[in-house]
Amino acid sequence: MSTATTIDIGTEEVLARRDGALGRITLNRPRAINALTLEMVRAIETALDGFLADDAVRAVLLDGAGERGFCAGGDIVGLRDSALGDGSAARAFWAEEYHLNARIARFAKPVVAVMDGIVMGGGIGLAGHAAHRLATERLVSAMPEVGIGFAPDVGGTWLLSRPAGELGTHLALTGERLGARDAVAAGLADRVVAAAAVEALIADLAAGTAPEAAIDRAAAVPVEIPDGRPPADLAWIDAAYAHDEVEAILADLDARPEEGAAKAATALRRGSPTSLKVTLRALRDARALPDLESALEREYRISTAFLDHPDFVEGIRAQVVDKDRSPTWTPPRLADVGPAAVARFLAPADPDLELPRA
Repeated sequence: MSTATTIDIGTEEVLARRDGALGRITLNRPRAINALTLEMVRAIETALDGFLADDAVRAVLLDGAGERGFCAGGDIVGLRDSALGDGSAARAFWAEEYHLNARIARFAKPVVAVMDGIVMGGGIGLAGHAAHRLATERLVSAMPEVGIGFAPDVGGTWLLSRPAGELGTHLALTGERLGARDAVAAGLADRVVAAAAVEALIADLAAGTAPEAAIDRAAAVPVEIPDGRPPADLAWIDAAYAHDEVEAILADLDARPEEGAAKAATALRRGSPTSLKVTLRALRDARALPDLESALEREYRISTAFLDHPDFVEGIRAQVVDKDRSPTWTPPRLADVGPAAVARFLAPADPDLELPRA
């Protein structure tokens, strides 16, 4: 029987409790697939403060309430509303969210993230930087920002630029959804565990079992996992996305015989031309950055710049508000997005985000 002690962190949209040696943080907006708000970000920070100070807590676990998923991302309708105003609420949200992403990555106690069901955008920002990133067989993950006139953030450019090859570039430019095996291949998860094994994992962690040993035991539970991407797909992806210009990538995809390449080309043509070019530049630049914090600081510049670009408001309108799936991008063609337009998204913000380093 659980002996968990609930901790008051000021909101019911995030639940925090200590169970033996485990501090547990559960996102609790199941009707919204646990989409993040600024209040939730602050509540997670408060919970982490408490667990850091509590010597009895040896590990922290992140999970989500409900059956649909861990976290569908940030509350993008709220961000759109802010963009239609003065943008201050969106800037505050991103600044504190990115601080939280960096803190999770460097937290002094091991953080275990359970990526079950839908995990996108801001959900990847929470789980993707944890010390132990566990994908269940039900995982559906994506960074779909180019489809809403935005660009991957929450450290997404850092994560997707780390693995060898170009799978991360493909995922960022198409917004393709992927399952557990591909999430591991793309550097978004570390291990696959059965959803049915999670409760036993939590009990092990609460009993003080080291996370590595507890995860090994959970991963040993048999589970049927959907197949990942075949090696042949990785070959054409690596070739097609090796270019440093979106137009060249698209031309390469168009020339290929693989069905997957044709689907990827179609996906690129649906995305915001500005988002596609900014995203590719950010991914290429991220490969040379020294740390996650540097990537988050650059992403903050990009995110705040999108507040002043019409594609952000229009993309969310088309995908989430009116749901007509027919955005009108400005400008509508890749050829109309030149180097100067892309460079504007990398200019310093006012003020810039400055994250502490360990």
